[in-house]
Amino acid sequence: MREIMYDQSSVVIVMVLLLSMIAVIELGFRIGARWAASTVESSRSQVSAIQASLLGVLGLLLAFTLSLALQRFDARSQAVVEEANAIGTAWLRTDLLPAAQREQAREQMRHYIDLRVQAGARATTDVDARAGLLAASAQAQTALWRTATEAAAADPGPVTSGLFIQALNEVFDAYGRRAAALERHVPEIVLFLLYGTFLLTGSIVGFTSGLSGQRASFVTYVMVVLIVLLVFIIIDLDRPRRGLIEVNQASLIELQALTAP
Repeated sequence: MREIMYDQSSVVIVMVLLLSMIAVIELGFRIGARWAASTVESSRSQVSAIQASLLGVLGLLLAFTLSLALQRFDARSQAVVEEANAIGTAWLRTDLLPAAQREQAREQMRHYIDLRVQAGARATTDVDARAGLLAASAQAQTALWRTATEAAAADPGPVTSGLFIQALNEVFDAYGRRAAALERHVPEIVLFLLYGTFLLTGSIVGFTSGLSGQRASFVTYVMVVLIVLLVFIIIDLDRPRRGLIEVNQASLIELQALTAP
């Protein structure tokens, strides 16, 4: 099941976060200003300590979520390179096939590479187009396997058709690993926890300002903007086929150019 936030625009998400932070800081300030006269000094110190603790928790959550997003982004990037290498090896080993299957296998490999490049250019939100390309890729794999079995029947030698079949198996495995890496992203519950911590921290910052009788300083809002930008980077990393930071498809594109007739 597709998660709620994953299909939303990252710009919309960070704008909602920014406006929410500004709103809760202002709300906390007004509540704090109303309670300022009846609050003793010991209570003010306690609120300040809670504010510092929440800022620390927020920093830990941001670091954890950014690390999670970076790990997944690296895994997707590595999966593209591994798939390109696997396809490249299988392409080279078509030279070992019997003449009757050699050119057929090469044409099928070219078609398969074209499909994988096209699939890499599609956003994950373009569900119908991606489903069509994945179905076509599955059909191309079936055709390649059929050609491999025909080559094995014509020449069962392990150094000829056997090496091509081994390489083809790795192509199929790399396809699965890349598909799995694309579906793994930061769990939505973590993002909601992060959002809740933002709001709670913002409200305490505003409340502390209200107790002191002064509105949140310019530096506070600089911190808010910095946090929002960091969240934008986290979300953008987690969406490898849309946004500012995309997984580099250069290895597959170069392979497509090398194998072109």
